[in-house]
Amino acid sequence: MFGLFGGKPRTPVGKFLDKWGITQEWLAKKTKISRNTISKIASDNGYSPNLSTIKKVMNALREVDPKAKTEDFFDI
Repeated sequence: MFGLFGGKPRTPVGKFLDKWGITQEWLAKKTKISRNTISKIASDNGYSPNLSTIKKVMNALREVDPKAKTEDFFDI
């Protein structure tokens, strides 16, 4: 149901948000992407966002960590 030991499932983006203490709501506002889509990006390993969405997410994540690489978060 929820990840190992009852925790919520997380993608690399979700783990990044957790590590830096960033909310999905912040990312949604920053990228102008729906909260529902951000939730999928952060928790659904089977979800594949389009290139435009990936670019928006990466621009926002690089504001927090300029060294963030797209390939660390998405299979492209």
